[in-house]
Amino acid sequence: MTTDGGTLQRLGAGKYLLLTTYKRDGSTVPTPVWVVPDGNALGVWTTADSWKVKRIRNRADVLVAPCDVRGNRRGDDVPGSAEVLGAEATGHYRTLLARKYGLLGRLTLLGSRLRRGREGTVAIRIVLQGDAG
Repeated sequence: MTTDGGTLQRLGAGKYLLLTTYKRDGSTVPTPVWVVPDGNALGVWTTADSWKVKRIRNRADVLVAPCDVRGNRRGDDVPGSAEVLGAEATGHYRTLLARKYGLLGRLTLLGSRLRRGREGTVAIRIVLQGDAG
């Protein structure tokens, strides 16, 4: 399957993304997350010790779809590959999140930094299948 730039733009422009990861037994776990576009990829920010991070480290393939805040799917799943990023890239994604989500984003980032420190969160880069590069 090849995705077009419109799919990437549509998913990146949405307020929430349903990120579906896989457990070791193959069952899926969908989670609504904030999303930012980043070139030919999508960016997600989450706590470093979250289960979704552990699942992605074990199995990089994911599904993504537009959704609402409660995780109600608003479109079709699109396959992709996810990668947990280091501190520098996570800082870049924090900047993108603050820009996209405005005051709420900045307050959320500040609260997280006060609770967990900068090392307590990580960025996840998602490349849609057919868009590798």
